Amino acid sequence: MDVASGLQAEDIVMVEISKITTIADYFVILSASTGRHIRTLRDDMVKHLKDLGVSLGHSEGTLDSGWLLLDFGDVIVHVFGSVEREYYQLEQLWAKGVHVVRIQ
Repeated sequence: MDVASGLQAEDIVMVEISKITTIADYFVILSASTGRHIRTLRDDMVKHLKDLGVSLGHSEGTLDSGWLLLDFGDVIVHVFGSVEREYYQLEQLWAKGVHVVRIQ
């Protein structure tokens, strides 16, 4: 979350989902302003977590789609363009999860 916040990610939310699914313990959902911003967030988060010994297990999405999923095991990060985030409303889909942190 610190990396994303430091890179000007917008509306960062961490949702604990461990009690409602086995796919992960947390979702981190954040918005980026441009495709370049999405790429920078992805690259820096992957590098920072790798330096801490946490590897990226899987990723989905493309810069052109306005959405990336970064699977770090217990934590899955969703990086959205603002239009895509509004459209998919991921936070509403996982509303039974517990909002742990929100940085606007």
